[in-house]
Amino acid sequence: MRLTKVQDALQKKKIKYEYTEVDNCGSLDFLFRGLKFHVWEYEDKVWGAETNVFEAGRSQDIEGDYEEVISKEILSWPDMLPGT
Repeated sequence: MRLTKVQDALQKKKIKYEYTEVDNCGSLDFLFRGLKFHVWEYEDKVWGAETNVFEAGRSQDIEGDYEEVISKEILSWPDMLPGT
């Protein structure tokens, strides 16, 4: 299981997500307030993740402690209302 910090952040925010893993890289896809978001992990000499959690319409690569950076952003979002 990969992207555990990001999955924990999504669970804390009660955001449903789909997790897949290919070639030892994790992938998360989810909806938040009607917008589609993703976190797609990669390894190309360095580990990183492509994500659009900072702007729904624009992807960017995060390297280094990418799970911490992405998790912190998700945890800053408003809580989901019950039943949403």
